[in-house]
Amino acid sequence: MDKTALALVIVGAVNWGLISLFKFDLVAWIFGGQTAFLSRVVYGLVFVAGLWCISLLFRNWNEHSEA
Repeated sequence: MDKTALALVIVGAVNWGLISLFKFDLVAWIFGGQTAFLSRVVYGLVFVAGLWCISLLFRNWNEHSEA
């Protein structure tokens, strides 16, 4: 789940970078506009993934380093 959430957060970060630099919304372009159903699903998944990644800040990293 962590890697999936991180991948979605990266997608969101790249999309926001493109919006800020070039006024180009990659997600909207791929899925047919900002109000298209699939675009809204992707935006929602990025939002949930961002919330999930907040938990990464508060985890005990020692228990994960053994894997």
